[in-house]
This record gives sequence, structure tokens and C-alpha cells, in this order.
Amino acid sequence: QVQLVESGGGLVQPGGSLRLSCAAPGSILSLYPMGWYRQAPGNQRELVAGVTSSGGTRYADSVKGRFTISRDNVLNMVYLQMNSLKPEDAAVYYCNHWPPNPRYWGQGTQVTVSS
Repeated sequence: QVQLVESGGGLVQPGGSLRLSCAAPGSILSLYPMGWYRQAPGNQRELVAGVTSSGGTRYADSVKGRFTISRDNVLNMVYLQMNSLKPEDAAVYYCNHWPPNPRYWGQGTQVTVSS
């Protein structure tokens, strides 16, 4: 069974940076387009960024120019570099296939942006 494991979240001040990581023990992420999603309290889960198997990317308008999604197919990892974080970026961040497979939602990693 595929398990996606997110890490790297934490508390950061506005303007700060975090790098999220996604691992998938037992799966080969390089075969799939992958995405980072987030869900803030009271909001629906939304796509933040997606990366195709060949490296093509798409970003939500709210994070363009600040976030960068990348993948390392050798290490079987997907990353989300988040710079210039804003309070409205605070949420639980998840990785999943892109589009998402409902069976593969993990626990996510909490990102809190506060001074």
C-alpha cells in the first residue's frame, strides 16, 4: 500500500522560508505527476503546486513567484520550497498524485506563519 509521508513543516515568521519534503516508501514517485496541496481550517483542500513526471510545473496564483515544487527521481522525493511566507499560507500541507488519489492522503505537515 502506498503511503505518502510529508515533513518539514513548522512555525515561521512572515517573510520566512520552509522546505517541505514528500517521501513514498514502497512507491515510485517518478512514474506520476505529483502535487502539493493545502487545507486551512474552514477551507477546502486546494492545489498549491504540481509537477509532471518530466518536470513541468503549475502553481496556484497565490504562490507564484514564492513557492517552487521540485522532484528528485533518484531519491524518490518531491519538495516544496516556500519563500516569503505569509500568514495566509498557514495550513496543513499534503502531497499526493496530481490529480490526487483519494487513497493516498497522508497526515500532512502543519505550516504556521506567525510573528
